[in-house]
Amino acid sequence: MKLFTKFWSQSYRLDPSGLLRRTAAVIGAVLLGLVAIAFAKSGEVAQQIFDRAFAVAPWLAATATPFVFVAVVGVTRRYFPEARGSGIPQVMAAGHNPAASAQGALISLRTAAAKFIGTLAMLLGGGAVGREGPTVQISAALMVAVHRWLRVPINSGVIIAGGAAGVAAAFNTPLAGVAFAIEELAAAFEQKVAVLVMAAVMISGLVSLGIAGDYVYFGVVTRHLALRDVLVLAPVIGVLGGLAGGTFARVLIAAATSTRRPFAFARSHPLPFAFACGLVVAAAGLASGGASWGTGYETTRQLLSGQSASLAFGPAKFVASLATALSGAPGGIFAPSLSVGAGLGQIVGFLVKGEPSGALVLLGVAAYFTGVVRAPLTAVIIVMEMTADRSMIIPLFITALIADWVSSNICHAKLYHALSQGFHSALLAPPHHR
Repeated sequence: MKLFTKFWSQSYRLDPSGLLRRTAAVIGAVLLGLVAIAFAKSGEVAQQIFDRAFAVAPWLAATATPFVFVAVVGVTRRYFPEARGSGIPQVMAAGHNPAASAQGALISLRTAAAKFIGTLAMLLGGGAVGREGPTVQISAALMVAVHRWLRVPINSGVIIAGGAAGVAAAFNTPLAGVAFAIEELAAAFEQKVAVLVMAAVMISGLVSLGIAGDYVYFGVVTRHLALRDVLVLAPVIGVLGGLAGGTFARVLIAAATSTRRPFAFARSHPLPFAFACGLVVAAAGLASGGASWGTGYETTRQLLSGQSASLAFGPAKFVASLATALSGAPGGIFAPSLSVGAGLGQIVGFLVKGEPSGALVLLGVAAYFTGVVRAPLTAVIIVMEMTADRSMIIPLFITALIADWVSSNICHAKLYHALSQGFHSALLAPPHHR
């Protein structure tokens, strides 16, 4: 409460307009917390609907997937191009020019609504998407909208705070929201932005806590590794996670920017390419017995608790999440990346008999997530908060730092930073230009 009191009263004494700015931040944080909860519940329902359809008629459900991809990608490209993909690159691009972003389509409510519906449609069709990245864009749009309604000036701190609170609300991980703002969303992290970010994260977290309860995303996990195992297995998993995650990031960046013929052809024929991506996702779903559909949350939770799953889970999830991301449909890569990492840890655990499988899965999650996003601090904090496990912090740091180094040698550019460049041209586009 001391942070909240400082946030509310100190700036108000120094600046008469401070009360209005703080009111806008509080209302925005409360609103985005509520929307994040609604998004999470809706996503769960959408994935359950598809899972039931797949259980009843697997071939029919898989056959529908490519057509869902084409429909969602077609509508998104035609009417809501700023809603494609994860949503985090859009927020990063918007932060570079907040004044233009507040008036444009990149983080407008129209785009946020399209992101919300498009992500749910992808889950209904079996797409391997997460809701965390979309929540970041939706939350930033809500925060900006509240400030516009109250006629409060919008700066980069407002956009960063909205995005960071979105991460916190999506995962119920407040510290990870702040860490992600520092590592990814903020190019220059000033003290005044830090206070705004922490206040927005705290308020959205209180809303989530009050409505959804004090839950741990993946459940409480307590695992230990002996020192000799840490010194051997953490580097091994870090290297593997960096290799796989760096490859994933490099392919996504190439698909968006490369002038080579295969990538240029795919960009110039988006709907046939989306159909092909849908076919790949459907094939992965059938081959893995349904394990690669959706976010992969349930299977990841099982693996972290020490249970087993098909060894095809990790590779199938990698293929499905890569194909889904390449299609250009709305949807995030956070949750699928955590699932791929869990599958990677499971494979290492299978090869190294006698080691706690849950601990290796935990390291795999951190390694692959870091390899993709290149945010090791966020990876460690988010894994710790999602499992309520503090005993693995040193192995997690070792794994994440090694994965970050390996990934940087495979893919020199950071994924979200590279993808954000493609959205800078949308900054000046009005929100109702189509």
